[in-house]
Amino acid sequence: MEDMRLKFYTPVTTGTPHINRIPQAPRVEEKNGDSGQLSFRQALEAQLQKNSSLSFSKHAVNRAVERNLELSEESLARLNEGVRLAEEKNLEEPLILVDKTAFLVNIKNNKVITTVGANELKGNVFTNIDGTVII
Repeated sequence: MEDMRLKFYTPVTTGTPHINRIPQAPRVEEKNGDSGQLSFRQALEAQLQKNSSLSFSKHAVNRAVERNLELSEESLARLNEGVRLAEEKNLEEPLILVDKTAFLVNIKNNKVITTVGANELKGNVFTNIDGTVII
């Protein structure tokens, strides 16, 4: 038995044919050419290691880069203070709010799991946390 829908409705295809697709841009290398300049990601990681006793997960660094979060020495010092306070209260995975930036931290591993900027905070739900520290 043939499909009656095909007699009355012709299938519509959308999108660009495979042959004419635009190739994706090549990935940007970590260093910007031969000039020896550090990429934003490398500069951020270097500053985090220098100014903080905390380590940042790869995911947290990616989020900070994507969201253009500014992590000054003062905000990192406040984040470290928030971690100290959370540790005193025996929290395991607190949400630490520093100004308008949220950090989800694993206290046991002393590692920032993810970061959220002010633009993404509204309407966001944080789960699997056992406390919140506002610094």
